[in-house]
Amino acid sequence: MTAQNGKDLLIKIDMTGDGLFETVAGLRASRISFNAETVDVTSLESQGGWRELLAGAGVRSAAVSGSGVFRDADTDERMRALFFAGDVPTFRIIIPHFGAISGRFQITALEYAGSYNGEATYEVSLASAGSLSFEAEV
Repeated sequence: MTAQNGKDLLIKIDMTGDGLFETVAGLRASRISFNAETVDVTSLESQGGWRELLAGAGVRSAAVSGSGVFRDADTDERMRALFFAGDVPTFRIIIPHFGAISGRFQITALEYAGSYNGEATYEVSLASAGSLSFEAEV
């Protein structure tokens, strides 16, 4: 795989609940991380005293975050409404030249900032709220 543009990693939000996805506008930086908890089943009989993990067990999750500037009233309002309602809509995360991750996420943090002589900015954090699907880029 060759080097990719960071601006091509996109966070898309379902705007209507019907699969109408729009890119969250104004993002300058975005990140996705996958996590898997382990279940330790080490016992006195574990060979050589090495830790043993139970395959397929534990909780898996994904976290998504992004930051940027206000650019679009529709996606800004949708994120605000979802945060205050506590809803868990479908998001689609586009990873350039890799594929797309889709699933339900909850907005766990929504931060706004601004300085006297600068632009207003925001940061958003999402936590997975169910199983995720992956669609490879073709």
